[in-house]
Amino acid sequence: MTGQPIPVIIDCDTGVDDALALLFAVRHPGLDVRAITCVAGNTDVDGVVRNTLTVLEQAGAPGIPVARGAERPLIEPVRVARHVHGADGMGDLGLPAPTRRPVDVDAVTLLRREILASPRPVTLVPTAPLTNIALLLRTHPEVVGNIERIVFMGGAVETGNATPVAEFNVWHDPEAAAVLLTAGVPITMYGLDVFRRVLVPAADVARLRASPEPSLRMAGALLAHRDPATSGDPTPTGGLGDAGAVCAVIDPAGLTTAPLPVEVALAPGPTRGQTIVDRRPRPGESEHHHGPRAQPLVDVALDVDADRYTHLWLTTVEGA
Repeated sequence: MTGQPIPVIIDCDTGVDDALALLFAVRHPGLDVRAITCVAGNTDVDGVVRNTLTVLEQAGAPGIPVARGAERPLIEPVRVARHVHGADGMGDLGLPAPTRRPVDVDAVTLLRREILASPRPVTLVPTAPLTNIALLLRTHPEVVGNIERIVFMGGAVETGNATPVAEFNVWHDPEAAAVLLTAGVPITMYGLDVFRRVLVPAADVARLRASPEPSLRMAGALLAHRDPATSGDPTPTGGLGDAGAVCAVIDPAGLTTAPLPVEVALAPGPTRGQTIVDRRPRPGESEHHHGPRAQPLVDVALDVDADRYTHLWLTTVEGA
């Protein structure tokens, strides 16, 4: 690893895979985690704060400031995902309550402070509904000048999970996602198309679960927490999920991306929250009759070297 660490701020709704992302981020020497902000999503925002502090404590991370953010989307009611992440939002592992405490400012205030204070442009990594980020961009547009890139986990080119076409983070707060896409900074969309593919093999999960180090045992338990044989969920165990987006910050060459127009469907109905990615090679009849729509170009992840990111994650968290 050469050069200075990349300054990053993670905005999360710490459930299972956000925890795996945080563990990776605080252990990779190429990342300088300047702050972590919390938003309702996988569980309620107070649970997200608790889970985030728990992960940092288990990992023995330095005193990274953690702030409580939005407790509901801009318009919709909060809709948590405890059926996926457990009653506590993080796999119901029975981890001890953290002794750490959040800072005494809200998430938007902390985001503004840390972005403007950074001597180098910051990379924002939202792995959650985008409410905090939308509020930041609308309240403090001056921060854009010191944001290098936003790498967000959200959206899908093809199949959704919250609905047939909408991914959870975008579906949870579609208006916030629409604000993000007009941020005026480079954006990478790490969507479900790659999210689902980065898996830790069963043997590695078993090794982590047997580790004498508490944080590695926690990681193994998180990776194994939804066994398809007992949960009825066909999703494979061992999914790194959100952690792949953080891997993409440190190793962008592991992704195949294309700059494509992306917009969010905001109308009520079955398509609300869909990320509409225009992959057409040329304009169609709509543009011929009505003129082109000025949609922002987003670096959309279309393929991933899954083994590369799995290896990166494992060697980082295990210190190999």
